[in-house]
Amino acid sequence: MRDLADRVVALRPGERVAVAVDGVDGAGKTVLADQLAEVLAGERDVLRVSIDGFHRPRAERVARGRGPETFYADSYDYDAFRGAVVEPFRRGEPLRPAVNDVVADRPVHPEPVAVGLETVLLADGIFLQRPELRDVWDATIWVEVPFAVSVPRGNARFIGEHDPDPDGESNHRYVGGQRLYLAEADPRGHATWVVDNTDLDSPVLHAARRRRP
Repeated sequence: MRDLADRVVALRPGERVAVAVDGVDGAGKTVLADQLAEVLAGERDVLRVSIDGFHRPRAERVARGRGPETFYADSYDYDAFRGAVVEPFRRGEPLRPAVNDVVADRPVHPEPVAVGLETVLLADGIFLQRPELRDVWDATIWVEVPFAVSVPRGNARFIGEHDPDPDGESNHRYVGGQRLYLAEADPRGHATWVVDNTDLDSPVLHAARRRRP
């Protein structure tokens, strides 16, 4: 984590930078981003947000069906994310860290959060390197975990029994949607850094071999 933090600190010293912590469900993105924010806090102002605060209302998420395609295409309001977070952040103006509570399925109106001259915006979530967001980030961290590990890990957050098989019927919408993302966006190939988080006790940091644009 110290190594990763040093690399983030070195990004455009004296300027605001936006960093994405991307990965599939259950990869450990939120915990990693929170830990990274703690390490960075002594050297840069850090502002944490999650794309989960920009879920569309449930009725919109399933309006066109409950398959993988709609999970990938309709889960998040990227225009709202740009308008509430990205654009004010780039201008150095206070931003709104969320617009929707996905659990309560209702709009939220949190107090605006101030942005400093050297703030690191650290955002976690799925699908963060899809085409309409790729220009948002100054750097991206891909949290690498195979579905055989991420699916049971992610499902453990929910009450009741859940199929640990990535190809199980109950996981079809979510794993299928994330496979569409991997095929379309190649997030690992475009990432600045890759963290293999398969073993939570022994994560491994790699400098990604980035594709040519």
